[in-house]
Amino acid sequence: VQLQASGGGLVQAGGSLRLSCAASGRSSDWHTMAWFRQAPGKEREFVAAIGWSGGNTYYADSVKGRFTISRDNTKNTVYLQMNNLKPEDTAVYICAADPRDTIVVRTTEVSDYWGQGTQVTVSS
Repeated sequence: VQLQASGGGLVQAGGSLRLSCAASGRSSDWHTMAWFRQAPGKEREFVAAIGWSGGNTYYADSVKGRFTISRDNTKNTVYLQMNNLKPEDTAVYICAADPRDTIVVRTTEVSDYWGQGTQVTVSS
């Protein structure tokens, strides 16, 4: 599975960005798609995950109500709509895919496949 993320950039606090991640390879390997992020000097953290049908979604408490994860299986793409961005959201956002159930990825914060990441910078 190859994952190609895009959509990052520089935005002012309160602004919005939409990240995209296109997957290629065997579709059964991306039953769950997720976003993680890593800020400078910090460990990687879970942001959001979504199951194949789009019905199961999970969010980190820090982004609930501001971020929305979605997917379009006809385009093999997962999206992360980020609204009301805060300076503490600044990080490299990394797309992930996994053949296991969404709750497993959420609780273990481990995924089989990782993309290269896209930088999101929120200025105050």
